[in-house]
Amino acid sequence: MLKLAFSSCPNDTFMFNGIVSGEIPLPCKFELEIEDIAELNRRAAKRQTDITKLSYFTYFQLADNYIMLNAGAALGRGCGPLVISKKPLNRKRLESCRIAVPGLNTTAYLLFKSFCPECRDIVPMLFSGIEQAILDGSVDAGVIIHETRFTYRQRGLTKVADLGEWWEKSTGHPIPLGCIAVKRELAEKIGVPFDAALRKSVKQGLLDRGATYPFVRQYAKELGISVINAHIDLYVNHFSIDIGEEGRAAVRFLFKKAVETGAIPRTRPDIFLPR
Repeated sequence: MLKLAFSSCPNDTFMFNGIVSGEIPLPCKFELEIEDIAELNRRAAKRQTDITKLSYFTYFQLADNYIMLNAGAALGRGCGPLVISKKPLNRKRLESCRIAVPGLNTTAYLLFKSFCPECRDIVPMLFSGIEQAILDGSVDAGVIIHETRFTYRQRGLTKVADLGEWWEKSTGHPIPLGCIAVKRELAEKIGVPFDAALRKSVKQGLLDRGATYPFVRQYAKELGISVINAHIDLYVNHFSIDIGEEGRAAVRFLFKKAVETGAIPRTRPDIFLPR
């Protein structure tokens, strides 16, 4: 039995609801694993999952073993990671700060290091613990993703920088955050029909959001429906149905930047599942 893995975040559970519910048939049976994105990245690095959600940065590192689906992307405008702290800081001050990040193999980390390359004191931790770490004073600032983008103000924290906004102004591209990838040896037999099934699942969710709520709320118990809806609205869009040429160009550009920073040894031409 193959292993299908994605995160507990509302955008993922929303997109996969039609598949998990059995309403949309799959080419084979899967064992489901739902984990934090940092854990998904780690498990894929060990080839322990067959189809999985990945940070784009991790995917770039694993591109010899996995290939991206065209459906399921977390990519768009106005949806990038935020840098937050207790008090306002400029970029120069950030260089000497202790910064929490949601894992060293995440796209959020790659973006932060591109934004503030001189910062050296980096602390990886679970994304949901970053706000508290700032409040406790164990770090000076942090890079937040997912639903914490909607809750940090309620905890008295302030935005230092919007990495997505910085990326868009700097490059003109939408911000690539995460993708769904399949092992290369499964690409044709499993990946192609799974890609089509996921596309149907995303479309189905967009047509009937209410039907996805039971599964979404099962893994987002602490979140109110307004936060869940804001999360889905931010991260699920036309790129999630099909990444398209605009999305592909953005991903290739980020891949190139990762190579230029030395984080990735080389690019690879065939990073997208053939249509």
